[in-house]
Amino acid sequence: MKKGLIVIIAVVAVIAILGGSIVSSYNGLVDKQANVENADAQIQVQLQRRADLIPNLVNTVKAYATHEEDVYTALADARAKLNSASNPEEYQEATDSFDSALSRLLVVVENYPELKADKNFIALQDELAGTENRLSTARKDYNDVATDYNASIKKFPTVIFAGMFGFEKVDLFEASSESQTAPTVNFD
Repeated sequence: MKKGLIVIIAVVAVIAILGGSIVSSYNGLVDKQANVENADAQIQVQLQRRADLIPNLVNTVKAYATHEEDVYTALADARAKLNSASNPEEYQEATDSFDSALSRLLVVVENYPELKADKNFIALQDELAGTENRLSTARKDYNDVATDYNASIKKFPTVIFAGMFGFEKVDLFEASSESQTAPTVNFD
């Protein structure tokens, strides 16, 4: 009787330990996944902030350079693409288009010295630079929590539970191949 009771208690203890381990691993992965989602949302906030600043910048430039319609159209199209993106790949593609159009706008600005001295333009350019810094920080923060999450779902014994509960690897933000080449500015 005593020996049977000891075996039952041992089995119950092992089951409790395994159950606790499963619950702990699952809850840890849920927390890490929530951190990844939050970091992604912070990137979206900064992308939206940048997209919202651009119309003001464009309107300021339009006042000086009315004949640069193709640049304004490219920026409007890129902004629409950015606002409709729904996953990291689409965001990256939209960001690349946006960056290209913005570079073209800045080339136009170089042709109008009086615009570069305009207080509204300077303020908007400063806001845009600050947003770019925030966006860079948000992407770094995302990559940090995504790397932590990805490492967690690969470690033993969590890898077993991650597979059972459908936790999958998330993609990191990476620079596009276009961003590896500095834009050329030609003052002809």
